[in-house]
Amino acid sequence: MYDEDLPEEEHDVEFEISFCEKLVKNNPNFLPALRLLGDLYTKKGMFDKGLHVDEHLSLLQPNDPFVYYNLACSYSLLNQTDKAFRSIKLAIKCGYRDFDYLKQDNDLTNLRNDYRFRRYFLRVLKRVKQEAH
Repeated sequence: MYDEDLPEEEHDVEFEISFCEKLVKNNPNFLPALRLLGDLYTKKGMFDKGLHVDEHLSLLQPNDPFVYYNLACSYSLLNQTDKAFRSIKLAIKCGYRDFDYLKQDNDLTNLRNDYRFRRYFLRVLKRVKQEAH
């Protein structure tokens, strides 16, 4: 069904979600479709569904820093700061290093407002700077 009141990009997102859901239904561990589906759910504001996908991905790819980064984003968006903090620590432990992006990613605003994260992040930045010299 095509809703003429929706902007074209909304139709595209709806189509992409539907397409990825069908792919994942046929193959629940199809990584490219799962990654895209998680991103699309988040883009659409469907944070619970995005979290479900990210949790599934973390089981399938337990050493992938980007999986844990996205999981931290999902938890942060749902105000689950403790879980977001644990997930971002795992992301960094697994090798996530795009700290400039982390500092400005709106999905992590709730996490960045947590004092534990701020203390931890300062320690990480100091350690990374020391390792670079």
